[in-house]
Parts: sequence; structure tokens; C-alpha cells
Amino acid sequence: MTKITAYIGLGSNLSSPEAQLQSARLAIIELDDCQEISFSSLYRSPPMGPQDQPDYVNAVMGIETSLAPIKLLRCLQKIELEQGRVRKDERWGARTLDLDILLYGPEVINVTDLVVPHYGMTERAFVLYPLQEIAADITIPNKGLLSECIKNCPLDGLVRISA
Repeated sequence: MTKITAYIGLGSNLSSPEAQLQSARLAIIELDDCQEISFSSLYRSPPMGPQDQPDYVNAVMGIETSLAPIKLLRCLQKIELEQGRVRKDERWGARTLDLDILLYGPEVINVTDLVVPHYGMTERAFVLYPLQEIAADITIPNKGLLSECIKNCPLDGLVRISA
């Protein structure tokens, strides 16, 4: 099967966020048919939702995979659960781990459980800046060049905390 380059957003603000991201990175590398091609620096950002929660630590990981998009999603959700993720109705709440498929090659996917490119990614500094670090020249389907998208996305408190 053909290998696709996919980008995964990683985020955490509970239970040692930096360690959560590193554990998730290792778990993704261990998946069948997934090879890491890049991993951004870690970034700290204020929470998007309720402000009575800790800041987030975020990163973006590039992989090559032959997993179908939904299969990859299910694998990522399993990693989230294994690392203590509790899914609640509350959107943008605190969490041990959040793994999102940002891009899956040039594909546009809009099914019940998965929207790719990830909705809202072009307005989120904690996605665009780490993505630019590892894939500066990519095009986001239906959105344009990453370099153009980032021009309209202020840092909003985003700070690089480790290389």
C-alpha cells in the first residue's frame, strides 16, 4: 500500500504534559505502518477554552503511514485512552492528551468522526507554528500555502519551550 505523509497535532495540559507528549510520540512510532519523519519543538500556549486550567504543551509530528485515515484515528484514540484521556461533553477542557490528525497527504476528509484538514487549524498558532517548523513549504488543502496561512495567525501567547 502507498505511504502517505500525515501530520498529527499533540497537546496536553495535565499529568506532566511534556512527558505525555513524549510518551505519545513513542506510542505513535510503535504503531504498525507508521514511521516518524519529523517532530517539532515543544510549545506552551494558553488554553483555548475555559481559562481556569493550566497552559497547554503542544507539538506537531510528521509520519509516513499506510494506515487508512480512520484506522489511524482509532489508533490515536487508543493511545489517548491508554494515557488517561477522559472524554467529556465539555469542549476545550483540560486533558492528559489530545491527538489530532491535522493533515493526511493532500486528502480532504469529511466523515462523522474525522475532518481533515483539521477544522480550525489555520486559526491556531499552536498548530501552525510547530507545523511550519517541520514542513514550511506545505499546502493545506482548501486553505493554501502554510506560509500564507501563518501570516494571518498571531502568536496568541505561544512560546517555544524546547527544541
